[in-house]
Amino acid sequence: MELYDNERLEKAREFFRRDRYATENGAVIEAVGKNYAKIRLEITERHKNAVGSVMGGVYFTIADFAFAVATNVDEPNVVSLTSDISFIGVPKTGTLYAETELIKDSRTVCTFNVRVTDSAGNMIAAVKTVGYKLKK
Repeated sequence: MELYDNERLEKAREFFRRDRYATENGAVIEAVGKNYAKIRLEITERHKNAVGSVMGGVYFTIADFAFAVATNVDEPNVVSLTSDISFIGVPKTGTLYAETELIKDSRTVCTFNVRVTDSAGNMIAAVKTVGYKLKK
C-alpha cells in the first residue's frame, strides 16, 4: 500500500475535521493512502466507563472513522451499511490505533477489516464494515 504525501494527509485532516464526534473525542488521522487510513487516539479519562475500562464505543468510533477516511479520502461517496465488532483484548498502553484493510471492492459495495490495536501492537478489537457507494 502506498501512503499519500504530507500535502494529501493535511487535506484529509482538514476535510475530516468536520467529523466532529471522532475528532472532538481525540481521533487523529496518522496516515492515508488509496483505500487506507490509520487513526490514533490517546486514551483519557473521558474514554473510560464506570469500572475504569475503555468504553467499547471508543473502539468502534476510531474503527468507523478509519473506515470513513479510507473510503472517502479521494472522493466522498461511501457510507456504512453494516459493521460487526469483536472485542478481543484490553489496551496495555494509553494509545489506540485503527488501521484499515480493503477486502473486496465492487461497483456498489466495499468490504473492509479494521484492526484496533494499542501502541504495543496488541489486538484490542476487530471490525468488519461493508460500505455502500452512493450514486454520483
